[in-house]
Amino acid sequence: MSGSMDPESSTNETTTTTPLLRRPGWFHGRLCNFTGISSEISGAVGDLGTFIPIVLTLTLVSGLDLSTTLIFTSFYNISTGLLFGLPMPVQPMKSIAAVAVSESPHLSPSQIAAAGASTAATLLFLGATGLMSTLYRLLPLPVVRGVQLSQGLSFAFSAIKYIRYNQDFVTSKSTTPRPWLGLDGLVLAVSALLFLVLCTGSGESFSGEDDVSSSTVSPSRRRVHRRLRILSAIPSALTVFAFGLLVCFIRDPSIIKDLKFGPSKFHVLKITWEDWKIGFLRAAIPQIPLSVLNSVIAVCKLSGDLFPERELSATKVSISVGIMNLVGCWFGAMPVCHGAGGLAGQYRFGARSGLSVVILGLGKLIIGLVFGNSFVRILGEFPIGILGVLLLFAGIELAMASRDMNSKEDSFVMLVCAAVSLTGSSSALGFGCGILLFLLLKMRSMECSSSGFFLNFKSDDSGA
Repeated sequence: MSGSMDPESSTNETTTTTPLLRRPGWFHGRLCNFTGISSEISGAVGDLGTFIPIVLTLTLVSGLDLSTTLIFTSFYNISTGLLFGLPMPVQPMKSIAAVAVSESPHLSPSQIAAAGASTAATLLFLGATGLMSTLYRLLPLPVVRGVQLSQGLSFAFSAIKYIRYNQDFVTSKSTTPRPWLGLDGLVLAVSALLFLVLCTGSGESFSGEDDVSSSTVSPSRRRVHRRLRILSAIPSALTVFAFGLLVCFIRDPSIIKDLKFGPSKFHVLKITWEDWKIGFLRAAIPQIPLSVLNSVIAVCKLSGDLFPERELSATKVSISVGIMNLVGCWFGAMPVCHGAGGLAGQYRFGARSGLSVVILGLGKLIIGLVFGNSFVRILGEFPIGILGVLLLFAGIELAMASRDMNSKEDSFVMLVCAAVSLTGSSSALGFGCGILLFLLLKMRSMECSSSGFFLNFKSDDSGA
C-alpha cells in the first residue's frame, strides 16, 4: 500500500501500519521500563484460563502429545510476537477440541490433526487470495461486535462454572459444588479474584505520569496516583498463576517423583483417508466459521480497538493460522488459532507488545523440553478455581469491546447476534442472523426507487 512512497516522507505511516520488523524500538521501550517488563510478564499468562483446560482435556481424553504441543506452540508464540509486535495469542481451536472430547467415539490424534490441517488450509486460501481482507472490510461492525460479545460472555459463563463447581474435564461437565475451604476452594478463588481487581481495577490503561506533575494537583490525588502506580507494577496474573503452581505440589507432593525429564520424540502422524473424512466432516466444518469470525475478523477488530495505530491485517492473521497448523498438526501438535479472547485476556493483565508472548513462548519451550509429557501431572492438580478467575477477566475484557455501539439500531443488531450465538451455541448461526437483521434494517430505511436502491444502501452501510 505504501511501497511506492518515499520512505522518509512516510515514516509515521509505516510506524503505525507495519509489523515489528519496521518498528525496532518496541522491545527496547519495554525492556527499559521495569513496570513495562512486569506488565508484559503478567500479561503473558492472561489467556491460560482457556489454554490449560483444553490442553489438559485433549491430553487425558484424546491422547494429545503434551510435549509436542508445548514445543510447537512455543515457536508459534515467539514467531507471532516478533512478526506482529502485539500480544498475539496462540489458543486451541475450541470447536475441534469440543468435538474431540464430547462426541462419541472420541477423535484420535490423527483425526484431530486432519481437522486442524483442513481448517488451516481453508484460512490459508482465504488469506492468500485476498478474500479474507475483502470479507473483513465488508462485514458490518455491529455483527462483529455481536460475535465478540457472545464469545466474551461465553468465556465468562464458563469461568463462573469453574469457580463455583468442581470440573470433570474428561466428560466436560460440572460436578459437585466447590467447597468453601481447601486448596481449590471458593475462598481461594475469590481471594484471587479480589487480588486481581485490587491490582488491575477495571482494566483501564494507567500511565505513571498522567496529570500529576502540575502544581494544581492536590496532595490527596498525588497519593492516590502513587498507590495506583505501585499496584499497577505488580505482575498480578503471574503472581496468581505462580501461586497456583505452588498449590499443585502442596495438593499432591508425589508429583515430584512422577516427573520425568526430557521431551517426547517427534514423529510424523500417519493420517489415512478415513481420518481426513472424519476430521473434516465432524470437526473442521464447525471450526472453519468460528476461526474466520473469532480468530481473524474479531481479533483484527479488537486489535484496532486496543491498539489504534497497529491494527492487524486480516490477510496476515489468516495466513499465520494456516501456516502454523499446516506445520504443527503433522507432528501431532494441537490445532491452534489467534483468538480475540486471548488477546483481550493478555491485554487485561498488562501485555502491550509482542514481548509478552515471546516470554510465554520461552516458558512453554523450557517446560516442553525439560518436563515433556510428565507436566500433565502438574496441570492435573492445578486449582480450577484460579483458572476460572483468569478466564473470567479475559471474557469480560472481550465483551467490553462492544461498548462502542452508540446507536439503538447497531445495539439491536449486536444484541440479537450475541443472543442467538449464545443460545444456539454457534457463532456462525448468530453471525448469519446478525447479517440478515442488519440487511433488513437497512432495506427498511431505503427509498423504494430502483434507481437509488443500491446507492442509498451503500450510503447507509458506510455510516453504520
